[in-house]
Amino acid sequence: MELADYLRILRNHWIAVTAFILVAALAAFGWSSVQPKVYAASSSGFVTSGGGGDPGLDSLNDSLSKSRAASYVVLAKDRETASLVIDDLGLDTSPEGLVGSIDAAQTPDTVIISITARAGTPEEAQQLADAWVGALAQRVKSIEAGKSSGNQGMRIEVSESAQLPTSPVSPQVERNVLLGAVLGALLGLAYAVVRSLLDRRIRSSEDVERDTGVPVVGSVPDIGKQPGIFVGTATGSAALAAEGVRRLRTNLSYMDVDNPPRAIVVTSPKQGDGKSTVAANLAAAIASSGQAVTLVDADLRRPTVASAAGVDDTVGLTDVLSGRLELADALQSHPTIEGLSVLTSGSRPPNPSEILGSQAMRGVIADLTAKGMLIIDAPPLLPVTDAAVVAHAADGAFVVVSAGKTLDTELDNALGHLRTVNARPLGIILNRVSKRTVGAGNYGHYGYGAYDQVGV
Repeated sequence: MELADYLRILRNHWIAVTAFILVAALAAFGWSSVQPKVYAASSSGFVTSGGGGDPGLDSLNDSLSKSRAASYVVLAKDRETASLVIDDLGLDTSPEGLVGSIDAAQTPDTVIISITARAGTPEEAQQLADAWVGALAQRVKSIEAGKSSGNQGMRIEVSESAQLPTSPVSPQVERNVLLGAVLGALLGLAYAVVRSLLDRRIRSSEDVERDTGVPVVGSVPDIGKQPGIFVGTATGSAALAAEGVRRLRTNLSYMDVDNPPRAIVVTSPKQGDGKSTVAANLAAAIASSGQAVTLVDADLRRPTVASAAGVDDTVGLTDVLSGRLELADALQSHPTIEGLSVLTSGSRPPNPSEILGSQAMRGVIADLTAKGMLIIDAPPLLPVTDAAVVAHAADGAFVVVSAGKTLDTELDNALGHLRTVNARPLGIILNRVSKRTVGAGNYGHYGYGAYDQVGV
């Protein structure tokens, strides 16, 4: 996976990633809040071997003190030194447990021994550090007193008493919260990647073109429930969708410039993908450019074009195909959009697939394409064969899918239905694309070059 893939995954799953970060950070904060506070105080002593006055002897004593200091660090951590501190402070604990609260170290190349004590309160930490230096001095004095006269002056003196700590050293809330947020981000990213790999829903044009090899020729932003034709009258968020449809119309003009499609079926894998709305608005966009266009409702099972276009649905396509009415008499002009003719579905027949696959349907398509562009709203591909039958007689089909809902397997099967009857998939239209992706630089390829798909 490339960086662009991770960015796309983060864009698609940013809510989940943010939730992981917040939960992990809050968990780290909660855990830190219930941990006991620990304060640390440091005291130090220096090792000396007594007065001298002779420079040579002083140098020898300094070297001896440095070498002994390393041994005294070990002495500071034994149980007998801890026992002296317990007796001094009257503590109710064991020497073994108290030694774990102490760190002792020699400052490099010096005779200084630092004692850092940890306790539950600032006062206890301060007292423990000072008492430990005193106990260590007492231990050294008792040990060195029994040695030869050359070492009788070796001792530890306090060089700096412990200061009262003002803030705890543990728990470190800010650090823990930051680490929790980082861990949450990693978990969120892992979740997003796994979810993206397992998620079969179509979300972007890259998904479609990578999986199917069919170009995405348009994208329409999600505007909620917006019935009818909104091209030319849309305001607010619907204006984005109207602009998307107009750019789809522009993209259509670049398809096969030597033999451009004139009879186009608009269908979808399943019901509810918005293919009827896209078909009606695409026809309106073509008519608004000054080109004659006819919108035909070939969805003889659930017709919607009449209500979307605001025309009478008393007679229509089935009446023409059955010979009860001439085509010219069944066509209706749109009441407000000049150049847009509408042929509604007419009465519902018992055998839609047979009627749509008839020679009479081919004749209607030929007659209408001789007058201008033809947009045919057809049923979904997966439930019935109607759309594939009509697409075979037309120049090809646009397949409308719902971004974030349609599965890639559903699209593959729908395209397979078209190819089974040698119908031409002209392209995929992504419908209900999230408005936050508008202007994100979504471009595609068709024919001889690249062109702006829909700007979303």
